[in-house]
Amino acid sequence: MEVFYYVVFGALAAVVAGLELGKSGKDRVATTSAFNSFKNNYVLVYSLMMSGDWLQGPYVYYLYSQYGFDKGDIGRLFIAGFGSSMLFGTIVGSLADKQGRKRACITYCISYILSCITKHSPEYRVLMIGRILGGIATSLLFSAFESWLVAEHNKRGFDPQWLSITFSKAIFLGNGLIAIVSGLFANLLAENLGFGPVAPFDAAACFLAIGMAIIMSSWSENYGDPSESKDLMAQFKVAAKAIASDEKIALLGAIQSLFEGSMYTFVFLWTPALSPNEEDIPHGFIFATFMLSSMLGSSIASRLLARKLKVEGYMQIVFSISAVTLVLPVVTNILVPTSSVKGGSTSVGGSLQLLGFCTFEACVGIFWPSIMKMRSQYIPEEARSTIMNFFRIPLNLFVCVVLYNVNAFPITVMFGMCSIFLFMAAILQRRLMVVSDLHKSSTKTQEMIEEDEPLNP
Repeated sequence: MEVFYYVVFGALAAVVAGLELGKSGKDRVATTSAFNSFKNNYVLVYSLMMSGDWLQGPYVYYLYSQYGFDKGDIGRLFIAGFGSSMLFGTIVGSLADKQGRKRACITYCISYILSCITKHSPEYRVLMIGRILGGIATSLLFSAFESWLVAEHNKRGFDPQWLSITFSKAIFLGNGLIAIVSGLFANLLAENLGFGPVAPFDAAACFLAIGMAIIMSSWSENYGDPSESKDLMAQFKVAAKAIASDEKIALLGAIQSLFEGSMYTFVFLWTPALSPNEEDIPHGFIFATFMLSSMLGSSIASRLLARKLKVEGYMQIVFSISAVTLVLPVVTNILVPTSSVKGGSTSVGGSLQLLGFCTFEACVGIFWPSIMKMRSQYIPEEARSTIMNFFRIPLNLFVCVVLYNVNAFPITVMFGMCSIFLFMAAILQRRLMVVSDLHKSSTKTQEMIEEDEPLNP
């Protein structure tokens, strides 16, 4: 493997270690032992849930190909997963507000465990059922757990500012360190120990079962709106009304869809971008480098949030930087001459793109705890899971369209489209800050008027 990859990985590891070890008093928030116990319990569960997800990633495509399915068959399986998340996942995820977030989290574990079990079958229909179950589980993973955390945090009377601590730590471990370790562990099981490509799915099911046991034994139940008068359609109407009547919620949903849509598209595009002529690139090591970059981003986010910087302000910069990084493949394709020789080592253009992609992953690391913080501020508690799943409808629809047409457009067009979406996210983030400031200003003025009224009867 080329020295360049080791240098990039080593530099990122040094920066992350320096940031974590060099935190000053300004970067740390004084909390209570009760909160720390609550935070550690959630971070442990979230890490187990994410390990169940990350362990599957490296071998999904490979397992399907080993069963003899071609690119078209595999593409339809992936589309089924995202389509299921958009349709069934929205319904199941929305039930969390009515039936309870703890139950929804347990449903996630059961659905994903069943999805892992289906990987033992080479039957296409059985694998399709597994993808549908996986799509439902994904919707629950990105809505029910966060909804439970926010409600439980507030119910226990903890400082709202401390939520950002839990978000940052969960992303740093669950989306960073756990991702790296899971990738290495999956490789150990499948390759080094010779258990085959289905072994990581069995390991994922075990971690999910452990996490489910902790949830069942240590989590209390909480609800969005427990009233018996509201059925599922009523929940949908409440969520739709909240989005339509509050510009802040609508803007937040658009921002999330634009960024995450670009992020998931990047997942499908980075491999052909770095090896346009079938260059020999270390996919696993590059994936680990990306996850290390994400850890760097979450470490930066924890500092920004600890110093109480306005999320709506710095996220404009983050979205703008991420837009520039994804336009790099377009620029390098124009300015850097490409070789017509197949195979070989990484090109100069590929090296530049790798640095840009690492920067994008750092932006992803900042995005997750920051968007969680904004969601906790703007989304009403009574329909939190429902609204969060509504946000995922355009995201999943976008990814399905991209997957279906991935071979119809040149890769530079796809990256250019993602870059435009990210610039749009930056503009909408600016609008969100303006609307939020106006709302706070008008609220403060109204409070001052109400305080003066008793003095001036």
